[in-house]
Amino acid sequence: MTKQHTWQTTSRDLAVIALGCAIYAFGLVTINIQNHLAEGGLTGITLILRYWLHIDPAYSTALLNIPLIILGYRYLGKRALAYTIYGTAMMSVFLWIWQRVPITIDLNHDILIAAILAGLCSGFGSGIIYRFGGTTGGTDVIARIIEKEKGMPMGRSLLLFDVVVLTLSLSYLDIEHMMYTLIASYVFSRIVNFTLEGAYAAKGLLVISDHAQAIADDILADMERGVTFLQATGAYAHQDRPMLYCVVSPSEIAYLKRLINQHDPHAFVSIIDVHEALGKALRTTNQ
Repeated sequence: MTKQHTWQTTSRDLAVIALGCAIYAFGLVTINIQNHLAEGGLTGITLILRYWLHIDPAYSTALLNIPLIILGYRYLGKRALAYTIYGTAMMSVFLWIWQRVPITIDLNHDILIAAILAGLCSGFGSGIIYRFGGTTGGTDVIARIIEKEKGMPMGRSLLLFDVVVLTLSLSYLDIEHMMYTLIASYVFSRIVNFTLEGAYAAKGLLVISDHAQAIADDILADMERGVTFLQATGAYAHQDRPMLYCVVSPSEIAYLKRLINQHDPHAFVSIIDVHEALGKALRTTNQ
């Protein structure tokens, strides 16, 4: 990879991470704060400090992340460390900016809509930050340290932190607003996954049949889909049998199942979700 290409890639990453921080901060300021919704993780702690000590989240975000970044220095690679520092700085900058821009989103006091919008903004903002290798520090750093030292998966420790922070948020929120915050958290998780995985949707089929070649021939001819044979061995009889693998769109599943059933009604078929498929299958034909 040339230095110019590396610089272009890094510049793109930094620009998109800044955009993600801007979107996240916009939702936090104009939706969460204005509609009295809490947040998980380190951001939730900054909202607690804002309510009880009147500390600007732009400042508390930076101050709370400094010791975490220092603590996580030996656990983060150079690139991850640089992107974490950059993401933290951009988040603080945009939190400062949006609090000083007179923007009010009138939702007619509909907290449900506010919760959904809060999840959309934070989820989309965080999703594109993560997709381009960025992070805004916070509990992500602590979770990574715990994973390295204790072996606890990051997802479990992050969930634990969110539960603790949201419980502490009950010190200034009522149960009603907390329940709407949980709705926002659910929307957040779904949008993050959607942003990371994209809108791509496909199904993968694993087929074990005595008529695998005939099934493959029909898929190639009728559906114009690539097919791959994998060698499988049964655990009970220890017999080697070919296993067919094929990726199709969800709308083609019904047709493919009928095609398989025509050749072998007793074929074993496993259908799995395919979140992303890269490259192009090659097919050769004999002339």
